[in-house]
Amino acid sequence: MMKRVTWFAGGLAAGIAGAGYAKKKVKEAATNVAPVQVVKSAVSKARAKGRDVADAVREGRVVASQHEDELRAKREGRLESLEDHVEPGDKVFVDGEAVDSGRVIVMRQLRD
Repeated sequence: MMKRVTWFAGGLAAGIAGAGYAKKKVKEAATNVAPVQVVKSAVSKARAKGRDVADAVREGRVVASQHEDELRAKREGRLESLEDHVEPGDKVFVDGEAVDSGRVIVMRQLRD
């Protein structure tokens, strides 16, 4: 009978300790992914790279705007790839440098 009580008490203590440890780890993880912590982490990483957060936000907005324009042009049929118009073996130059024709996107503006 004493063995059972000992094993029960040991299991109870281990369960309580394990639950407490798990609770502590969950709280730490929750605070690490809180919006404030994510922003602080982004700011510190940006400063470590020598960039200002405002510059990073501006750059992100410009890139997002360009991507939106590209998607909108694709949806409206104004987007064409040069691969449709270039024969194999032909070279495409942009600003005097040879580029892969699949990486060049030509957008044309439709008039109303």
